[in-house]
Amino acid sequence: MSDNLPPSEPLGRPVRLAVLLSGGGTTLQNILDRIESGALDAEVRIVVSSRPGVRGIERANAAGIDAAVVHRKQYEDGRSFNDALHAALDGYEIDLVVLAGFMSLFEPRDRFRNRVMNIHPALIPAFSGAGFYGHRVHEAVLAAGVRVSGCTVHLADDEYDHGPIITQKTVPVLDDDTPDSLAARVHLAENDAYPEAIRLWGDGRLRLDGNRIRIAAE
Repeated sequence: MSDNLPPSEPLGRPVRLAVLLSGGGTTLQNILDRIESGALDAEVRIVVSSRPGVRGIERANAAGIDAAVVHRKQYEDGRSFNDALHAALDGYEIDLVVLAGFMSLFEPRDRFRNRVMNIHPALIPAFSGAGFYGHRVHEAVLAAGVRVSGCTVHLADDEYDHGPIITQKTVPVLDDDTPDSLAARVHLAENDAYPEAIRLWGDGRLRLDGNRIRIAAE
């Protein structure tokens, strides 16, 4: 993409995605379901997992999508791990890299600068950053006694849960919530937020203004 910025007008074709994951692939499945229903004009070109034997790879195989495993534990450091991740994406003409429960730091580098999306199960900048993932986020939310939580989709950079925010959706935190019940409510919000952010990108409606994203009218 020109200057590694979001497109300024509709692509006029499906957004070509690479999905990076580390586990069950429920976010991947949601994206595939939205594509199948016609609600999202996109195609998943490749799925890459940082762990072997996960359900997310099985979902990719079932959908006939190319899949690769770049096992984090086989690499001495983040740089060599990211070298391998970037190599796995070679040849796929990717528009967006979508982090979908990816438990390691992906380096966009110049190649994918401003073209990596992440979703976080809280309202960034609260309850975010290194160490805040999975149920740890919801446990921290409940321990803090806040009344509202939610999810955030943002353009990812070289820091955990950092980068310009595209969209956020809120959910109430109920008095009798457990980490499981809160996670389920947030997950439902995620199912809408991620496809919406990808759709806005493909429709050419995202404008990067410093560290802010402005959404152009249709």
